[in-house]
Amino acid sequence: MPRAQLALRVGDLEASITFYAKLFGAEPAKRREGYANFALTEPPLKLVLIEGEPGEETRLDHLGVEVESTDQVDAATTRLKDAGLATFEENDTSCCYALQDKVWVHGPGKEPWEVYVVKADADTLGKSAALNAADDGCCTTRTTEPASASMGCHRG
Repeated sequence: MPRAQLALRVGDLEASITFYAKLFGAEPAKRREGYANFALTEPPLKLVLIEGEPGEETRLDHLGVEVESTDQVDAATTRLKDAGLATFEENDTSCCYALQDKVWVHGPGKEPWEVYVVKADADTLGKSAALNAADDGCCTTRTTEPASASMGCHRG
């Protein structure tokens, strides 16, 4: 079943993990260096936490819809293109410690949205080529990867 994704860039990853574990009554489904995600069934939500600079205020990184198959990503791509939206497709990309197929679009306020499927776990944080370099890109941390490593629109 598809679920919404909310990715936040947080200044204190450990405090954020503790808070969201208490809020949702669940532990993270995945934890890696500078990264954690909660794969919740109630409410159906994938909450992604990406470590930012220490002390920075939490901010939106990107939004998404996690689906179950590449066919669903392809169907979303066709639907979005048919609706006249500019899309950016990424296949077999490593992002947020996962191998993914995805399509990106931007909302009217330039907020990045992805429709994606997780195909397998990955050993590296990775990054999406689709996010704007000024946004630091999905799944990158300012302390480990330069913002210029990302180009275009994302994140997972």
